Parts: sequence; structure tokens; C-alpha cells
Amino acid sequence: MADQSFLDNAENEEKEDDTEGLIDLDNDRENYNSIIGTVKARFSDAETGRRNDETRWLKAYKNYRGIYDSTTQYRDNERSQVFVKITKTKVLAAYGQIIDILFANNKFPISVESSPMPTGIDEFAHLSKVPVADNATQDIYGFEGDGQELLPGAMQATPAQEQPQQGPQAAELGGLADKYEGANLASGPARMGEPQISPAAEAARVMEKCIQDQLLDTNAVTVLRHAIFECSLLGTGIIKGPFNYNKTVHNWEGGEYAPIDRTVPRIEAVSCWDFYPDASATSIEDADYVIQRHRMNREQLRDLSNRPFFNKEGIDNVLQSGPNYEEKYYETTLNASEDDPNYKGSRFEVFEYWGTLDAKFAEEIGIELPKEIKGEDAVQVNIWISGNQILRFVANPFLPTRIPYQAFPYELNPYQLFGVGVAENMEDSQMLMNGHIRMAIDNLALAGNLVFDIDETQLVPGQTMDIYPGKIFRRQSGVTGTAVNGIKFPSTAGENVQMFDKARQLADEQTGIPSIMHGQTGVTGTGRTAAGLSMIMSSASLSVKTVIKNVDDYLLKPLGEAFFQWNMQFNDTTPEKIGDLEIKPKGTSAVIQKEVRTQRLTALLQTVANPMLAPFIKIPNLIRELAISQDIDPDSLVNDINDAAVFAEVLKGLMPNEQGTGQEAAAAGEQQGGMGGPQGVPAGPNPAKPPSVDGGGIGVGAAPTAGEAGFTGSLN
Repeated sequence: MADQSFLDNAENEEKEDDTEGLIDLDNDRENYNSIIGTVKARFSDAETGRRNDETRWLKAYKNYRGIYDSTTQYRDNERSQVFVKITKTKVLAAYGQIIDILFANNKFPISVESSPMPTGIDEFAHLSKVPVADNATQDIYGFEGDGQELLPGAMQATPAQEQPQQGPQAAELGGLADKYEGANLASGPARMGEPQISPAAEAARVMEKCIQDQLLDTNAVTVLRHAIFECSLLGTGIIKGPFNYNKTVHNWEGGEYAPIDRTVPRIEAVSCWDFYPDASATSIEDADYVIQRHRMNREQLRDLSNRPFFNKEGIDNVLQSGPNYEEKYYETTLNASEDDPNYKGSRFEVFEYWGTLDAKFAEEIGIELPKEIKGEDAVQVNIWISGNQILRFVANPFLPTRIPYQAFPYELNPYQLFGVGVAENMEDSQMLMNGHIRMAIDNLALAGNLVFDIDETQLVPGQTMDIYPGKIFRRQSGVTGTAVNGIKFPSTAGENVQMFDKARQLADEQTGIPSIMHGQTGVTGTGRTAAGLSMIMSSASLSVKTVIKNVDDYLLKPLGEAFFQWNMQFNDTTPEKIGDLEIKPKGTSAVIQKEVRTQRLTALLQTVANPMLAPFIKIPNLIRELAISQDIDPDSLVNDINDAAVFAEVLKGLMPNEQGTGQEAAAAGEQQGGMGGPQGVPAGPNPAKPPSVDGGGIGVGAAPTAGEAGFTGSLN
């Protein structure tokens, strides 16, 4: 459960008084209570709306942990209660695959690109040449350097005075204007060899680097790992943010260590159990509100007083009233290890509301609305309440206004916000595996022991019926027949084990995660051949690609856009980032590009085996790229140019010289006849021995041309 949340202080940048915008407790008591009632009523609706989801999550969690539900019934003769946690294996396999794909290169899979038709910033600009003097020689055909240019389709060059106005104002550079101040810039593509820049593309590169640095600085990868795990298990992952966060960074001034605080965007993972969205919403964009439920101790609640725009008086009132946290029915299972009653009874319940509120009502109670939303019917607000106290009430600080959460599904659940996870998909097969393995164990216990049939009438009265090694039964004298008989039951464990294997195969199909991907040995059937194994792995990758596509659409893209908006609104340290840009998630493309790239690099390597093409290809770079595409460290495989030369000499000395020197080859050609080359190709002339002309053989070599010695032909 999420106990501690970081809180934004974005509004504090323009306001010094933290109490501005808060409700007047004395004058607005009626509205004050109305707001509390509204938040609690919406929380109740959201809680009721997700009750079925809670049931699904609880089953998934129990199957992951290997806990039988209280409704599970056992037969009287069942002794074994073993739980085979295949669900845990599948969930961890799915989680590992997603993590490996998204962060294989230790880089957040988000890129920033300029839009196809940038607005407010030029796609191309160029450093225009200095205009030529009036007395300079000009040519109507636009020779380079004469101050004119011949445009495509024109019959005469454009005069210098008709060129676009020069200077930074001539090109829309966004935040890059300062960088090119004083340069003779002109809009449009460069001509006649003029240096060209792309302001939109450069702004995109700056923004991408900025976002990547922010994600790494705030340890976003670790945060995302938590959300992805819950996504694999329960079907939905929740990310909150980005919010302003004051981070202490290392700094040196005057040769001394002087750390400083820097405002950076930060995200956090929110558990599904603490997330209460609008019950009618199918996505975050479609939700009128969401509520996050916090469980805080005294120190965490008291720390809120140090945050901007929090009602210190309200926080003190909550602390004086005492703990008010009420444990939900499912928390007994989730927090089974928390047996300390003092721990459970010393918490405070805090609701964080993000959603709409009637704009007129907000103004009446003293909420200062941004000028951009004045006159609208509804306004986005952020409200914190605990008990009967309002801890915070401000307008949503983000532009454009948005609910600062991203919910991404493992598998889309039609018409619902919460998705379907691995555990739910294989719920039936997990139940079958448990049932058959319990029967197999009970049967083996029965078949491995004897069941005794005892005729007590034949025994001396008063004896115990316990059987153990060395046990002696006393028979009555004169009684014939067998008093004690041992009965052995047949074993049916084999049939149960076969059904267990069938259920495990069913789990593979239900989840799209073959057992071989998480270490199963003894593969049979199609998987025993290389082609069959490749087919199985390809089929598995299709399901993974679908999941990664969901991560792209519902997490990476909205999260990247949220960081972009944060930088545009709050980050004024890098003006170069301003531009008409688009966020491109790269999760799915990473999977596809990796496969395609490996295939193409392999084909190219085979192509350059042709000695005619090899000199035109950078072979070491090709090998390095091929290694990278297969997740292999190229430094461990590829030599640099110097090491390659050394190894080439070593290999040259080890290779047998099949053809020998040129003289040896020529001599071998003579022994084979005049046509001594391989496959009937004449060998080249031997400079050490002129061609024979005595009739003993046919000379080889080039025929003399006219005017040369030995030419006997006619010149006519």
C-alpha cells in the first residue's frame, strides 16, 4: 500500500503566501462540509464500482502467493493441501520479459520528434550568405558567389535584393533564437551550399535529452518496475506524476562542496488497491475524477504541513482527533504479516481527490481560478481530506488541465478501465493443477501403505489395533482363519500427473507464455526440434508485443507528453526545447526493430563475403552492430584495427599456402600444359621466362600491337 506521496509545489512558484486560495474555515463552514461530503460520496461510488475488480485482484494475489481461498472445500479423505505456484512462475516470466524489452539498453523507451508540419517554428532554416556589393559582377544564370541563385524551373536567377530578409527574425527558431543571435538566418531549405539547420529537429533532440536526464535523475526506471509488476499480476499498473520535487544535487563553489536544491519532475507508482477512479470511466482521459487513498502515520501527516498550500490548522485538528484509518476487508489478506494491533490502529486515512468541480462554486468558496479557465462551467481541482477536515484545496496547476495519473493494462478489458493480468488468465488451469496434484499425492500415500482388515473376534479381547513394526496380535485358542489381512490399493497417480501436465499446457496457452521460456526442461512434441522451438518462441513473442503495445499507448506516450508539458510549463533552464514536438513511444518498435535489424545485419554480412564488395563495407562496425542487436557486448568480441592487424598476421602464418608464389604458380601451369590455369583459364605470362616460339608449345601472353617489336601484320 502506498503510504507516502510526494506532493507538487508548482503553484508556489508564483505565490509566496501558502495560505492563499485556501478555504476560510470560519466563514465557509457550510461549503466546507459540502466539499467533504462531495469527496466522500464520490469515493463511495468509486469503491462500489470497483468491487468486482477487488474480487479478481484478491484471487490473483492468492494464486500468486499460493493461498487457498476460504471457499475452497476439501473432501473428508483429502489430506494433502499442497499448492503448486505456477501462477507465480508465469507472472514473474511476463514481468521479466516486459522489463527486458523496455530497458534492454538502459534507456527509457521514449523519443521526441518534430511534427511533420511544425507550427510556430521553422522546419528548415539556413545561414544565408552575406549579400554581394552593388558593383559585384552578377550573372543571370546564378553562378555560385555572385549573389544570385537560379531557382528550380526558373529561366533567370533571382536578384540578390529579392532574397528573403536575413537575420534571426526571419526564421521561427522557438527557443533557439539566442543560440543563433547575430547570424544571417533565413527561412527555408539551404541553397547553393549554404549551411542548413532544422530548428524543429534540434528542439526535439534537446527535449528528448532533457526528458531522458530527468527520468534517470529521479530513478523512474525503478518506479516503473513496481507498476509493471502489479500490471502483470493484477492486470493494471498505475503511475502518478510528474510533480515538482526538490532534489539535492552535488555542487562545488569556490573549491568547496556546497550542495543545492533543484526542482525536478518526479513520478511514483500507485497500487491498484489505493486507486479509486470514476466508476463509469473506461480510461483516465474519460474519468471525471480519481481518488487516491493514503495510509499515513503521524510523522507523514505532520510533514504535509511543510508542503505548499496545505491547511496547517486542519492537519493539527486531525492529529488531535486521533487515528481514523479503517482497514478494508482485503487488507487482512494483503497485510497478513502486520499482526501488531498498534500498527493497524495508529494510521490516518487521507483521500487525495483530482477531478472536476463546479466553477461557480469554486469561486464562491475562495478558490483562485487561472485566467485560462474563467467562465467555464467546471474546473479541475485538487482536494485533500482526512476525517472531517480539508487539508488542501487548490485549482489543478497543470496546463493543459489533466488528471496526473496514467493507468496501463496488461491485457485490455473491454469497456473497463482496469485490465486483465496473467494470474486471472490462468485461474482455471491453476485450480486444475492444484486439484490433480493433491489427488496424486493422496493416492500415492494410500497406495504406498497397506490397509488392514482385522477380525477382532479371533483376537484376545483388550488388545490395541495400532500397527507398527514388531506388533504382536494374540489370537484366541482354537480359532481358525486369518485374523489380520493387509489390503493394498492400486495407484492412480500416473493419470493424475498426466492431467496435471495437460493443465500446465493449458496455462501456457491461456497466458501466451510457454513453459520453456521460464526454464522448463524435458520439452516434448513440437518443441523438440529447432524449427518447432522457433515457432513456439515466435508465437510467444506475439503476445508479448501486444502487451508492450498497451504499455506504449497507455503509459509511455501519455507519460512522455506529461513530461513534455511539465518542461514547457515549469522548466525555464533550457529554452532550446521549445517547439512543436511529438512524443514517440518505442516499446513495441524496440521488439520489432531488434528482430528485423538482426536479420538485415546478418544478410548484409553474408553479402559482403563477396571480395568485390568487402572493401566498401566497414566490417568491424558491421560485426559490432550485429552483436548489439543480439544483446552481446561488442567489446568482448570485436577487435580494434590494431588488434585485428595482429591477429591477421597470426592467422596468415597458420593458414597453408595453397597457391605458393607467382613463379611456383607459373611453373605449375607449365607442367599442366599451355592452358595451365584453373578450369582452363590461361595462366598469366611469366616475366622470368619469355613465351616459347619454337613450336614446342603455344605461347601465352598479350599479342603485340602495331608499331611494337614482333608485330608482323599490315598497317593498312
